[in-house]
Amino acid sequence: MNKFTYQDLFSFSKQILLNIGCPEEDASLAAKVLLSADLRGVDSHGVARLSGYVRLWEKGRINPTPNVHVSYETPSTAVVDGDGGLGLVVAPYAMQVAIEKAKTAGTGWVSVKNSNHYGIAGYHAMMALEHDMIGISLTNASPLVSPTFSKERMLGTNPISVAIPAKNQPPFVADMATTTAANGKLEILQRKDLDAPLGWVQDAEGIPTTDANGVKKGGALLPLGGDREHGSHKGYILGSIVDIFSAVLSGANYGPWAPPFVAFLEPDPNPVGEGLGHFFGAMRVDAFRPADEFKSHMDNWISRFRSAKPILGHEKVLIPGDPERELEAERMENGIPLIKPVEDDLRALGEKFGVVL
Repeated sequence: MNKFTYQDLFSFSKQILLNIGCPEEDASLAAKVLLSADLRGVDSHGVARLSGYVRLWEKGRINPTPNVHVSYETPSTAVVDGDGGLGLVVAPYAMQVAIEKAKTAGTGWVSVKNSNHYGIAGYHAMMALEHDMIGISLTNASPLVSPTFSKERMLGTNPISVAIPAKNQPPFVADMATTTAANGKLEILQRKDLDAPLGWVQDAEGIPTTDANGVKKGGALLPLGGDREHGSHKGYILGSIVDIFSAVLSGANYGPWAPPFVAFLEPDPNPVGEGLGHFFGAMRVDAFRPADEFKSHMDNWISRFRSAKPILGHEKVLIPGDPERELEAERMENGIPLIKPVEDDLRALGEKFGVVL
């Protein structure tokens, strides 16, 4: 497994995006959002997805020069129309709208339509941290998930991210799919020719399977919990909330009508909305209590949870965001590892556009 510097992968990704017609500023932003996933160890949502975006562009399903704009708003809310653009560009725009509204109204809430896959949810939520705000980021996605007791694919992995600032401690950053595992983790297992853990996937008849290709064979991902006895109904509910906030609220496609990320599958010929949907929230901490006071108590909260007695075989209790932050520091210094199928895919992409990796 070869390692590549952040700058090399950033420059490569940016150049590819420029080649498909993205403006300079958009290409830089999209590459930054994409690489944030690789740095934080969410390898499934980083440069491994670059060729997928290009294939969507080739199919005319991504607009490289969108007119991203607010189509409806109140003092504290807005709907953003992504004009079919890269979600990597649309989402930061929408989150910034939420932040600006929070500056004046205390909170800002933005629902997005007509967008595409937006990378990792955490990037957008963390945009709020530097403003002493709590950030929230949700998105719906390709329908690959069956509701509890169903064998029909109705929902996406529909992630939820919440970023909360602290004072001296690193921020609390939750970033999770509402499925037992994100589809990208399944893709990594497929590339490595490994089985999936039981509870991740069911086959076309709704029977649990360890086949990492189970979804490709007509099966589905399972909601968080895996089965009813382990709380899959709660994962189903969480995924449903994300879908409704992101898409029913904004006018995007929801449920089984959400357009697929893969270019070889066509979107539903009778859509109920426009593109994919996202939802963002920004809450000014000082709209609730003095920011410095809150952040001191967050430090106390984090410190106390870190000091909780660990179970046998584990050194410490983790705070959401710890593994990603530690990995980001390590990979920025020592390079980002790419498994061979991803490296080969990127080199083929580079040859196609005359860009050297």
